[in-house]
Amino acid sequence: MIISASRRTDIPAFYSRWFFNRLEQGFVMVRNPVNPLLVRKIDLSPEHIDGIVFWSKNPRPMMDRLDQLSPYHFYFLFTITPYGPDLERNLPAKEEVIDTFIELSRRIGREKVIWRYDPVLLSDRIDDDYHRRHFDYIAGRLHSYTGRCIISFLDMYKKCERHLKGFNIKAPGSDDMQRLAGILGGIAGQYDLEVATCAEEIDLQGMGIQHGKCIDDELLSRICGGRLALKKDPHQRKTCRCVESVDIGAYDTCPHHCLYCYANSNALAVQRNTALHDPASPFLSGQLPGKGVKFTCPLLSTLETKLRGRILHQKGGKSANLGE
Repeated sequence: MIISASRRTDIPAFYSRWFFNRLEQGFVMVRNPVNPLLVRKIDLSPEHIDGIVFWSKNPRPMMDRLDQLSPYHFYFLFTITPYGPDLERNLPAKEEVIDTFIELSRRIGREKVIWRYDPVLLSDRIDDDYHRRHFDYIAGRLHSYTGRCIISFLDMYKKCERHLKGFNIKAPGSDDMQRLAGILGGIAGQYDLEVATCAEEIDLQGMGIQHGKCIDDELLSRICGGRLALKKDPHQRKTCRCVESVDIGAYDTCPHHCLYCYANSNALAVQRNTALHDPASPFLSGQLPGKGVKFTCPLLSTLETKLRGRILHQKGGKSANLGE
């Protein structure tokens, strides 16, 4: 089983104390995002976890406790964009974030830190030249500390439209994507950086950019030294190539308040949910309700399942994976 921590919020930035408490307790509880009365209890003991994938824009609060991750296989998806505080309301200064990226890479190895330049968007102020200058600068700072960059173009969800109203933000169309990919791919090539897309249908192989997967079984197989043969996650978009994982985060809990982000509905929801956060709780936000809760089945480690002869199938059982 792969733990995703998390597409829904920035656990390293805001909930690292809670996360390490969960490792110490050996389990975490996760509500189904569609039906919060469906709860999964996830065993976090190292023998049950094939790997942990961290998603973060600022893992600095986790840095002092990295040694506690030594029983686990893991890597970081570290997002650094070229945007300012008008769009990213609660992030440290870019130079500070870049310094954190470099320090993290030095401590855990460049293969375990993947740079995300995501989302790529356009406006009357953010044009091709803007991306050319900023991508070149960031790539120049990071290329010795990572071998890969994942890019994704803005998807204008309804909530994003509301948040971005008045900013003249444009989601790149097909022609824009081709043009921007040529710019970013060309710069990346100069720094010997591999570039891959996240959940994009468009074919950019002519620019040297492959379709990628953020939850990457091949990368985790190299890190853990054992083959993880996992299927595509059926609960992600059709264009997403990520393999199956269990996300332990919660929507509407990220205080970064990036206006282009799909994970927050509005600031009031975030305020309400963060006020319910208790570092000692098994849930990221709130506690276990008194009535009506139904527990779904846990998943076995991929390696464990293989070693135990895929006992779920032998016994005719099924593992549930609802709305992860």
